[in-house]
Amino acid sequence: MLIKTSQDGFSHPFASEITSQRVYQERRNLIKLMAGGVAGAAIASWSSHSALAQNATPRPGRLTPLPGLKSKLAGAITMEKLTDYKDASSYNNFYEFGTDKSDPAQNAHSLQTIPWTVEIEGLIKKPARYSLEDLLKLSVQEERIYRLRCVEGWSMVIPWIGYSLSELIRKVEPLGSAKYLEFVTLADPKTMPFVGSRVLDWPYVEGLRMDEAMHPLTLLGFGMYGEVLPKQSGAPVRLVVPWKYGFKSSKSIVKIRFTEKQPGTAWNKAAANEYGFFSNVNPDVDHPRWSQATERRIGEDGLFAKKRKTLMFNGYEAQVGQLYAGMDLKKNF
Repeated sequence: MLIKTSQDGFSHPFASEITSQRVYQERRNLIKLMAGGVAGAAIASWSSHSALAQNATPRPGRLTPLPGLKSKLAGAITMEKLTDYKDASSYNNFYEFGTDKSDPAQNAHSLQTIPWTVEIEGLIKKPARYSLEDLLKLSVQEERIYRLRCVEGWSMVIPWIGYSLSELIRKVEPLGSAKYLEFVTLADPKTMPFVGSRVLDWPYVEGLRMDEAMHPLTLLGFGMYGEVLPKQSGAPVRLVVPWKYGFKSSKSIVKIRFTEKQPGTAWNKAAANEYGFFSNVNPDVDHPRWSQATERRIGEDGLFAKKRKTLMFNGYEAQVGQLYAGMDLKKNF
């Protein structure tokens, strides 16, 4: 598998979102060194909190070739440090493997990702069943550094590997009547111990409007940190929709269905007053049980760590705000 610079003509307007591979690796090395001293206390404290979960799940292996990863703005240095791999891979929501944040890293080892197929069906001209290898051949991979925000007030900054979902969508040729995409996660009680629990309807289903799915920022993801996805992070293929809350980014996808009507999604069906269909990051819309106006980065939970102001659309307003022009974003949350 190859990794390339994006050639799709879409430019990331915020230079602070992009980090060169050299700077990225140097910063990761620095963070490792700092973790042994006072300056790294906040990072180290989170790492120790999740050490058991991380040790239970070895790193899955690298994508190749790893050296030379870069983006269109590769020379820019981000002021936001990347979330440490240990934190990003051990603080997960994946209810098929448990409801605690550390459960997926402890339990997802049972997930079988080989072989893997994704069915594409519904209102399209070319329905198909793609193997993972076929999906990877549709486009050469690129690295994108995106924020991903949890609804509980935590956020991460992760270097994802994948390509725009729009490339797959164009390949299957949607009909004019297709207005939404429905994403279905694997629901295998033999390998996913919490499938069948009453917390959600199974399988886990999420959905996007067609224009959201076609947006260049919407990523079909196969890896992170230059490596294949760990199982607890949604291996072997997932969505990354960076301007929405993390639960909209479906994991371990086995089916994509093109529909005319808005699909019923897992969390919206479970608690519609708490989890709207759109679930765009909006500091002005509180969860019924807590404020969404501020956030804290995973790994920055030290005594003196300050909360950050939550940014509209998770900081991607310039790119995606036009998708919701004229909508009441408090009503359509």
